[in-house]
Amino acid sequence: MSNKFLKNKHLKNANFINRIINADALKILPQLEENSIDIVLTDPPYFLDKLDNHWDYQKVSNQKNQHTVKSLPAGMKFDTEQGKRFYQWYYNAAEKILRVMKPGGFFFSFSSPRLYHRMACAIDDAGFELRDVFMWLYTKNQPKAMSIEHFIRRMNVSEETKDKLVQKMKGWKTPQIKSCFEPIAMAQKPAAGTYLQNMMEYETGLLNTDIRIGDNMYPANVFTVDNINEIIDKTFLLPKPQKKEKESYNDHKTVKPLAVCEYLIKLSAFSPEAVILDPFAGSGTTAVAAKKLGLNYIGIELNEKYARIAEARLDDVGETPGGLHPPLF
Repeated sequence: MSNKFLKNKHLKNANFINRIINADALKILPQLEENSIDIVLTDPPYFLDKLDNHWDYQKVSNQKNQHTVKSLPAGMKFDTEQGKRFYQWYYNAAEKILRVMKPGGFFFSFSSPRLYHRMACAIDDAGFELRDVFMWLYTKNQPKAMSIEHFIRRMNVSEETKDKLVQKMKGWKTPQIKSCFEPIAMAQKPAAGTYLQNMMEYETGLLNTDIRIGDNMYPANVFTVDNINEIIDKTFLLPKPQKKEKESYNDHKTVKPLAVCEYLIKLSAFSPEAVILDPFAGSGTTAVAAKKLGLNYIGIELNEKYARIAEARLDDVGETPGGLHPPLF
């Protein structure tokens, strides 16, 4: 892509294109040009305990005393206010995202299952059209339900009574089923006119059904990167993550597989000059996927450590056939 394109078509975005910006997305989004972004693909902070937009890897990963009531693993504390706070924050973010997206542009947003309804409502209320939801299916996850034996042992009753109660409650745990899927909202900024008119004007709004999944199957809203069984693999399997793609220096806790991000981008990116935005970039998987596909990206990440990791991952990709400029950050 030429410098002329950067200067003429995205004048206000020229300082952001193909960069990782270490800053607060809510402060950067108003600086981006209106109607300039083709696709937004992001995994926002969910505002669960210890997992807000200032979360720290060392704090979240500390295993010390996590079996006691006072120190639950990150994200396990249940508080109905968490979803309300998340809704208000993401509604504000979604309004700013809506402004910068082209008409017909797609907004893909990962979520935790128990907060999906809040996220979807925030996106919907901000003015997007919710078109579908993807289900990323996986088998390798740890059960998070907790036994209540430790509560029973602290009761002021006889040991005999405690033993009987423990036996009676055997197998009964806190209401947390093993989570084996992750929802991804697929929203769309309303098109300008018909889909054909919108595509001719903005090169956005339609999906590429020539992108296949599994054994050359029609694209589906379910996918997996794990080999599960013959039927599921044939219908929904994406390429398995390679060991190298995360890189040894990347200690981000929720790195998404490149194949997942590439699949969503290839489904929805029409223009070879498309700009893919991730306002909560983490360790940069969306940007890496865009660069590997020869497309433009803008990544915004508040945590300086993860912004640097994202930059290093992008450097490792090197030059691509799309002729992208190297990251400036």
